[in-house]
Amino acid sequence: MQFVLPAMANVRYALFSAGLHSKIKVSTSVSQAVLGASYPPSAGAFTSEADSFLGPIARFLEGHRAPLLVNLYPYFAYAGNAAKVPLDYALFTSQGSVVFDGKLNYSNLFDAMVDSVYSALEKIGGEMVEVVVSETGWPSAGGAATSIRNAQTYNTNLIKHVQQGSPKRPGKIEAYIFAMFNENQKSAGVEQSWGLFYPNKVPVYPVEFL
Repeated sequence: MQFVLPAMANVRYALFSAGLHSKIKVSTSVSQAVLGASYPPSAGAFTSEADSFLGPIARFLEGHRAPLLVNLYPYFAYAGNAAKVPLDYALFTSQGSVVFDGKLNYSNLFDAMVDSVYSALEKIGGEMVEVVVSETGWPSAGGAATSIRNAQTYNTNLIKHVQQGSPKRPGKIEAYIFAMFNENQKSAGVEQSWGLFYPNKVPVYPVEFL
């Protein structure tokens, strides 16, 4: 991890030398494992280990107006604690607020996870860094609460929801669905079944992009 920031700086220098620095942003991606605390969202904080390298990275990103890419999976948060995390809260189908955090209320887990990252960034001086969700999705088979219906529900609702932004950062959220294809050569389980398409290009389920 100590080599990530120097590598980012080198890439940006190369882009600057080529006159492309205003068109191409340099960033890095992190998983939700960098969060040591995430509940409630306002208490979001990075682990002490992550703090040591994300602090300088956040300042780099802020200085160059680049986002932090974060891979966020409500599925894993639900599957790891199904007794306390309602399924409808994870699938964007809750009929009302589930988490109340000061003046902000949360009806879905995705927003809570995004805002916990924003809270963590604020604590290390990265208040102006935007969060881009570089991976999210729901598996259609292989584990708890996995089905084609649930995967379709999550991704369809995600597409609609990101136009609104999160309670902490209303507007919109830039997000990317994982993945295009099911990966049948991975180990058996949920890792095989995140795709919108089977390996033969047949859709697993239809999704309409706005």
